[in-house]
Amino acid sequence: MLKLEGKLTGPWIDELKKVWHSLAPRGAKTFFIDLRGLTYLSAEGKQVLLEMYSQTGAQFIADSPMTKHFADEARRALETI
Repeated sequence: MLKLEGKLTGPWIDELKKVWHSLAPRGAKTFFIDLRGLTYLSAEGKQVLLEMYSQTGAQFIADSPMTKHFADEARRALETI
């Protein structure tokens, strides 16, 4: 599981890419991304969430309208590709 907190923008984008590549499941494992602590998501951050979702089939954990929106955006973006 990967837990995101605060603002996902700027230098945190590259850091997230490094971390999730090291944590991404291999095989049939389910990958969870906890968005409950996320307060801001830049356009670049949205792109990273989309990549994470498309490459791992990640399950998002969200508990507020905002974090549910972030998860829904990633899912919908993949459907339009």
